[in-house]
Amino acid sequence: GALLALNKPPGLPVLGRPGDLSLDALLPALRRRLGLPAELHVVKAPAREYSGLVLLSSCYHTTKKLQQFFTDARLRGQYPATYRAITVGVPAEVEGEISSGLSWQQQGDRAMVRVCRWAGGTGDSPGSAEGCALQVVPVPAPGRRSLARKDVKSTLTRYRVLSAVGGCALLQLQPRTAFPEQLQVHLTLLLCPALGDHKHSSRVGRVLGVPFFLSPESAPTHTQVLDEELLSRLGLSPQQLHRLPLHIHLQELVLP
Repeated sequence: GALLALNKPPGLPVLGRPGDLSLDALLPALRRRLGLPAELHVVKAPAREYSGLVLLSSCYHTTKKLQQFFTDARLRGQYPATYRAITVGVPAEVEGEISSGLSWQQQGDRAMVRVCRWAGGTGDSPGSAEGCALQVVPVPAPGRRSLARKDVKSTLTRYRVLSAVGGCALLQLQPRTAFPEQLQVHLTLLLCPALGDHKHSSRVGRVLGVPFFLSPESAPTHTQVLDEELLSRLGLSPQQLHRLPLHIHLQELVLP
């Protein structure tokens, strides 16, 4: 079957409620416009907040085969998906790994929650919480029992700094595991949150210009705070800042 690659803007979910705008809802119109005889399926797509590569197929068996390939590649320690991110802050090391346990936590409550329905992730791409007051939080030293019960998942992302200027950096990211919002949380643990991350960036505080990590309980979610110089370079006013999209982009996929 035919394979089709598209570039998705940030903010478009893969799946949505009936009547809502989503990638899945647009597939029938796309099929008609391209004159394809068979139904289109989503093979791989970035999460709702991310932009980047969407891989579609007009063959159901090809779709399943490729999705299984992505799953098997992670188990073999390979990195079939490569992302780019613009960060506020430059990592201390040019390249390295970010590893952490990740879990869902009830907002305003320290109790961990095991199950939450999420949408926006396909294959090994992170998704986002839908319809529930939960947040993804790092667990620095998860115990064996919590990992066995799947209350916490051990996650890993490789990163490399491609360039840096003006206190910002362009990073290459290769997630080895799949968990909703993994890349955003890992970048905050690196003390370099993604540009436009209005959900997790408040966990990075600064004292005399030195960044440090704040616990989720002490860092309420708010619009990302940027200095005046960066705002000027972006051509934004403080009132427009909440419109700044998340700068994480699915750049490349390796296919068998």
